[in-house]
Amino acid sequence: MISVSRLLCDNVSFGDKLRYGQESAQKDPRPVVVWNCTRQCNLSCRHCYALADSQKSPQEMDTEAGKKFIADLAEFSVPVILFSGGEPLLRQDIFELAGLARELGIRVVLSTNGTLITEKVASTLSNIGFAEIGISMDGIGASNDYFRGKEGAYQEAVSGIRACINAGLRVSLRLTIARHNYQQIPAIFQLIEAEGIDRVCFYHLAYSGRGSNLKEEDITHSQTRAVVDNICEHTLDLHRRGLPKEVLTVDNHADGVYLYLKLKESDPARADRVLELLKRNGGNNSGIRIAAVDDVGNVHPDQFWWHYSLGNVQQRNFSDIWRDTSEPLLKNLRNRRSLLKGRCGRCRYLGLCNGNLRVRAEAVFGDVWAEDPACYLSDREIGIS
Repeated sequence: MISVSRLLCDNVSFGDKLRYGQESAQKDPRPVVVWNCTRQCNLSCRHCYALADSQKSPQEMDTEAGKKFIADLAEFSVPVILFSGGEPLLRQDIFELAGLARELGIRVVLSTNGTLITEKVASTLSNIGFAEIGISMDGIGASNDYFRGKEGAYQEAVSGIRACINAGLRVSLRLTIARHNYQQIPAIFQLIEAEGIDRVCFYHLAYSGRGSNLKEEDITHSQTRAVVDNICEHTLDLHRRGLPKEVLTVDNHADGVYLYLKLKESDPARADRVLELLKRNGGNNSGIRIAAVDDVGNVHPDQFWWHYSLGNVQQRNFSDIWRDTSEPLLKNLRNRRSLLKGRCGRCRYLGLCNGNLRVRAEAVFGDVWAEDPACYLSDREIGIS
């Protein structure tokens, strides 16, 4: 994640201590764990990496297995567990599992499409102590409904947002940038201001799951630059008007380098501070400070790696799987720089980006260590011209 609001406005949030603090510099950091606790979903999103559908997987971890898994995460000192799916609110025991995680000292976050959040559900989420409710929305109105595969999904999600805010919950809006919605960035900022949303995350498209078939729906490099410029302009505008929001971009660490290069021209002093923060962050952290576990217990380097399992938490503890340095992909992701090829391998800013999203490189070139095709920086900008 690139915290645009931190880099441009010095707005500090909880996640910054994981991105830029002492935790980010330690040699054996504990990962944020995304638990896709069910594959069942009430929507059919075009870009779903989990290939979720209306049916619950027969092999889905049951309550007992889920509790054992959470207890191991707590003993391993995992800082955050993000309950995702599918649609996690379709799990009958989701409140019980989240409550246990809170009791054991783990910060709990929910990633949901928001359509099932009533006032009663929001009150329960608040009572459990969810730190944040991430609600996915991929455009305004019909644009969102198209991408989410259900007419009316936008209005249902807005109702869910309002219920959460009324219950005193921190809401994070999450949007995946694609051709159908990239021109709606101003409208998204209008929405978060009007509804009192605290945080917004703009995801670059990852070619995984159903998203593997959406390469043609990704935006061009020049459009990506324009989108990042637009996000920066709106972030600064909110800050100047005394309405600071946490604004992040996700799944493309070229954004951090792009911001640094822009600031180097306009504000060299701030550029120096940004460079230091980006160095502390270290770029893409798949297999390092981010992990994912799917509905049947398979462990992945991040939530887009469902085609590759590091092990299964129903057979070995997550903590043992995560510390197993003999696992080849995990070992290489943690020491990837000498393996990277093409533009990534020659980039002068590799220490800030760490080769970006490896799943995307694999999807396009069939090689995990190939260059990331979503890097929109020029050869001259990255020092290979």
